[in-house]
Amino acid sequence: MPQIVVATANAHKVEEYRQLLAGEKVELLSLADFPGFPGVEETGSTFAENAAIKALAACKYCDLPAFADDSGLEVEALGGRPGIHSSRYAPTDAERIAKLLKELDGVENRRARFVCAIALAINGEVIETFEGEIRGVILDCPRGEGGFGYDPVFLPDGCDRSFGELSQEEKNRISHRAAAYRKAVEFIEDEMSVLDDDFN
Repeated sequence: MPQIVVATANAHKVEEYRQLLAGEKVELLSLADFPGFPGVEETGSTFAENAAIKALAACKYCDLPAFADDSGLEVEALGGRPGIHSSRYAPTDAERIAKLLKELDGVENRRARFVCAIALAINGEVIETFEGEIRGVILDCPRGEGGFGYDPVFLPDGCDRSFGELSQEEKNRISHRAAAYRKAVEFIEDEMSVLDDDFN
């Protein structure tokens, strides 16, 4: 079975991708399978640039096709923050949520969006990037124990439950990561005649 590496050691992300890849004829590996992988500095100014940096580094180190995502939360009232710094906004998920809610205390405009960019690298070259998003609002307090990151305070448009209250299967149908992933899969299927040699 052909192998592809997702350039993350984040167990939550790996599990999301394993579920998204269910039924695909590919073996998903992660950076946890390559313990000597050096750290990668995310120096990009956009989600797509950071995803490309990580995908290329994993592809070259693991000598396998690789993809990486960079994702985060953009809040309108905060000028798009925390954006590409979402995971570095504070040390832990709980602290990140607390900081976000403190910054939005008394703010009427709670509009926000989750963004995900996925980059695909093969043979030491980034061949394409894909972006997905989901829009919603930031709640006044966390709801639900599921997901990770800002999920408990994000209420998707048209939904009465936060990301933290949705099951993984429900989240996978609408999330920013799933939207970007679907675009990546469509691209790979369209280009399969070109990519066959790289995946086999």
